[in-house]
Amino acid sequence: AHPSGRIGEDPKGVPNNLMPYIQQVAVGKRKELVVFGNDYPTHDGTGVRDYIHVVDLAKGHTAALRKLRGNPGCVTYNLGTGKGYSVLDIVRAYSNACGRDLPYKIAPRRPGDVSVVYSD
Repeated sequence: AHPSGRIGEDPKGVPNNLMPYIQQVAVGKRKELVVFGNDYPTHDGTGVRDYIHVVDLAKGHTAALRKLRGNPGCVTYNLGTGKGYSVLDIVRAYSNACGRDLPYKIAPRRPGDVSVVYSD
């Protein structure tokens, strides 16, 4: 989230995204993270995604709006780091940051989930 706490993600119900879910596990709000699928053709079998910080996302939106002022039209922009991280990469990084292993369980894949999605 933004250092001010004014933007970020703190859903009221069960999160649908990895970051708020794993954050809730880290602070004890949820018992464990559910990892959907471990049989993808990736380095550890879990899905790979490009995780972008909310501040970078906001800056990207602001830049796109500035661009529209001088050159309106229909353009597609993808924001990303150009590097994907697996679900278990994120679990390990969060566990490292917390100083303890975060609990997770493997569940079957969800319909429609793909192996790798990231942007550069």
